[in-house]
Amino acid sequence: MKIYVTSVFVDDQAKAHEFYTQKLGFVVKNDVPVGENRWLTVVSPEQPEGTELLLEPSDHPAVPIYKSAIVADGIPAASFQVDDIDAEHERLSGNGVEFTMPPTDAGPVRVAIFDDTCGNLIQLMQMKG
Repeated sequence: MKIYVTSVFVDDQAKAHEFYTQKLGFVVKNDVPVGENRWLTVVSPEQPEGTELLLEPSDHPAVPIYKSAIVADGIPAASFQVDDIDAEHERLSGNGVEFTMPPTDAGPVRVAIFDDTCGNLIQLMQMKG
C-alpha cells in the first residue's frame, strides 16, 4: 500500500494553482472540471509519478472552522521535505512567499513554515545528518 493522493483545502483553486506552480514550483498532474470546481492535483517535478497533492475546494461547512483553528494554533496543514531548507527558504522568499517561521532546528530536523495564501500554513522539513 502507498499514498496516492493527499490534499489541502484551499480557499480559491485558481489562486492555489498559481501559488503552488508559480511560487513553489510544483507541476500540474490533473486538472479536470468537476461541477463548479476542479480535480486539481500537483506533483513535484522531481517525482512526476509520486504522491499527488489535491488542491481541494473548501466548500464543506466544517472546513473554514477547521482551517481557522489550526492556523490560529500555528499548525501546518501539510509538510514538504526538502534537501536544503536554507536554500529553499531563500528561493521561496525571493518568490514572495511569506514565512511565519524561518528555518529552525527541531531535534533531528530543521523546519520552516510559510503561508500558502489560500488559508493554510505549510511546513518545510529537512532531515539533519
